[in-house]
Amino acid sequence: MSPTSPTNSSTLDRVSLDGKTAVATGGAGAIGQVYARALAVAGARVVLADLDGEGAERAAKSLSADGLHALGVRVDITDRASAAAMAEQAIAAFGGIDILVNNAALMADIPQVDLLDLPNDWFDRVMRVNVLGAINCAGAVKASMVERGGGRVINQVSAGAFMGGGIYGVSKLALVNVTMGLARSLGPLGINVNAIAPGLVENEPGFKSLPADHPALAGAIPGKKSAPAEDLLGTLLLLASPAGEWINGQTISVDGGWVTRL
Repeated sequence: MSPTSPTNSSTLDRVSLDGKTAVATGGAGAIGQVYARALAVAGARVVLADLDGEGAERAAKSLSADGLHALGVRVDITDRASAAAMAEQAIAAFGGIDILVNNAALMADIPQVDLLDLPNDWFDRVMRVNVLGAINCAGAVKASMVERGGGRVINQVSAGAFMGGGIYGVSKLALVNVTMGLARSLGPLGINVNAIAPGLVENEPGFKSLPADHPALAGAIPGKKSAPAEDLLGTLLLLASPAGEWINGQTISVDGGWVTRL
C-alpha cells in the first residue's frame, strides 16, 4: 500500500488534532511540557496551565516560538473558581475546549513516610491536588465540551496506584476510580474519560521518588525498566484523537509490564 493511498490518508486523519483545543494542567512541569508539545505538533491549540503561572507562560512561549499555538495560564486546580477561570481563558483564546489532560499532581515533594506516620495536613493536600483537582478541572471544561459535541478527559495516574504504598499511590488509585465514574457520567454526553498509568519516567521528579537502581525494578519489570516521557505520547495521542473514540473508562499502563492485571 503506498504512503499516499486513501486508506493511509484516512488513518492519519484519525490521529490528527487539527482544529482541537487542549488544556494540559501541570503544563510547566517536565511531563506537562512534553505532553503540550506533542498535542500542539498534532495540530491542537494548547493551553498550558500550572500553579506556576510564569513557568506556564515560558513553556507556552517556547511552543509559540516554534510556530505552534499555545497559551500559558496560572491555575490553582484545588480551587473550583480558579479552574473555571482557566477554562474561560482557554475559551476566550481559542473558542472552546476539546481535550483536558489532568497531569498536575504532587509527587516528589510528598514526605516519604508510612501512611500511619503521614501528617493529616499532607494527606489532605495530596488528595486535594491529585484527586479533587482533576474533578474540578473536568467540571470546568464540561460545558464547553458538550457545546462542541464531545471531548476527551485524560487523567494521569501511576503504576504506583496498583502496588500499595504511600499516599501518592492512594491518591492515584482514587483517581482511577474517578476516571471510571466520570466515564459513566460523561460518556453519554460524548466525553470519553480515560487514564494513563506511567511507570518510572526518566526525569528528576521520577528519579527522586524511585531511583533507577531501586531493587523493586530489577525483577518486577519484564520489559523496559524506565523510559523518557516521550514514550507516553503514543497513548496520549490515541486517547486524545478520533482514533481512540471507542475507548472509555480505561486505565492504560505504560510501564514495560510492571503492572499486569485482568
